[in-house]
Amino acid sequence: MFTGRRREDLQARWQPLVRKYWKTVAWIGLGVLLPLVLVANVTEEVFRDGGFVWDQAILDFYRENRTPALTAFARALGVIGGVTVLPIITLALALGLAWKRLPGKAWYLALSVAGGTLLNVLAKVAFQRPRPDGLGAVLVEPGFSFPSGHTMANSAFAVALILICWPTRARWAVLGLAGAWMLLIAASRNYLGVHYPTDVLVGMLASTAWAAGLYRAMRRVWVRPREAARQAEREQAQEDAGNGDGDRLKVP
Repeated sequence: MFTGRRREDLQARWQPLVRKYWKTVAWIGLGVLLPLVLVANVTEEVFRDGGFVWDQAILDFYRENRTPALTAFARALGVIGGVTVLPIITLALALGLAWKRLPGKAWYLALSVAGGTLLNVLAKVAFQRPRPDGLGAVLVEPGFSFPSGHTMANSAFAVALILICWPTRARWAVLGLAGAWMLLIAASRNYLGVHYPTDVLVGMLASTAWAAGLYRAMRRVWVRPREAARQAEREQAQEDAGNGDGDRLKVP
């Protein structure tokens, strides 16, 4: 048991650290570690225990309820979120951020999408899960199924946009649009029959962890210089105020 004096010493030592770093700890815990724990649990269930019953059930539901209009819409989503169009959109937005004198955020967006894509390639090589039964698919795509490449790239893109825009007035609009885009891409991959639901679930979680962790690591690129500039402005204002007081004390 701690004495009263010892408890006060511990509180005096730890409270400043808690106040200073609690946001970082919460960010890492909820934004990075929690998604990674879920990824590990789903992956273990898929490859050790044979997966989930609802994995095939959801694919069967989509297959039984396909329409020409929905199929065309899902195909269009796949093209826009694919390896041809999404990089162009990402590059255009990154250049726009750079033009707005936000190079740190431009690099963050580009690295989020590129890193999510690279992680997907490595994961597919490591796990080599076959795609769902080709007879039930609208498209026939090469490569492995786990996790979904479309989902990982577009989820990284969406999460990065949300985090970039969060300090602005557009935060809620971007959250709604980017979140809807991420979910639509994921659902379209199941609808087309080219990925299992667990493929897209792990893709969303993994990219969320990647984009959140990268944001926390890179935000000092654009936050620290801004804070330094503000500190310099405060010091200059204090210096100017001091000089003004001195001038008033001088006798002409």
